[in-house]
Amino acid sequence: MKCGVLGDPIAHSLSPVLHRAAYAAWGLDWEYDAHRVPAGGLARFVDGLGPQWRGLSITAPLKREALQLADTVSPMATMAGAANTLVHEDGRWHADNTDVPGAASALRERWTGQLRAATVVGGGATAASVGLALAGLGARTLRLLVREQARAAETLAALARHPSQPDVEVVSLQDGEVLGEVVVSTIPAAAQTPALVQRCAGVRVVFEVVYHPWPTPLAEAALASPVPQVLVTGLDLLVHQAALQFEQFTGRPASLPAMRGALP
Repeated sequence: MKCGVLGDPIAHSLSPVLHRAAYAAWGLDWEYDAHRVPAGGLARFVDGLGPQWRGLSITAPLKREALQLADTVSPMATMAGAANTLVHEDGRWHADNTDVPGAASALRERWTGQLRAATVVGGGATAASVGLALAGLGARTLRLLVREQARAAETLAALARHPSQPDVEVVSLQDGEVLGEVVVSTIPAAAQTPALVQRCAGVRVVFEVVYHPWPTPLAEAALASPVPQVLVTGLDLLVHQAALQFEQFTGRPASLPAMRGALP
């Protein structure tokens, strides 16, 4: 059986390392590789796959495209408006989103405090998934820091679909204040300005979803902070969402220790 991770860029992805470790733990002779697929190219790639293909991990910029080609879509992916998982069965593709439960598990593994409000930096598909995870963990107020409000429209729509109906504010990335117990950054390291890092300095938990390059300015500041900050990393998220994907692809429980142990 074959599986793989698709996106652009993709060379940095650690998903092959994680999934192969999970296969080895079960003695499965499966393949899992990374494939560069640019925006707009997902349907063409999937159309060329044979019956030996079982599952695809979907990353940027393809998460919203994945919904369009799926034959069936899970309630989670529908709510998020994005899919990071495609499962092939009986000639049909099923779309799901393991980023939402994966983000919740990653955060709770590191921090168990009460969550009332949080800030999400960025407004793309990953921001929507993490925002939904925060709402599911009890956040009643979510603040989005974005460059352009119009580009966050799909994320706002996703958050509005959450059953808890959190209050969502959209403010400027340039000077918007950080709110709540948790700040989650979904933007590239190059976009993390000193001013943004300073605004995140007093937050109890920093959740940095980017894991390459590492450390990002936000992660580096959290690690060096004189006032202790909990740091949840992109690798935490990667492991938890990949474990859920592995279980859907193979029908077997994932070994988190084996997957974590394979990371560099």
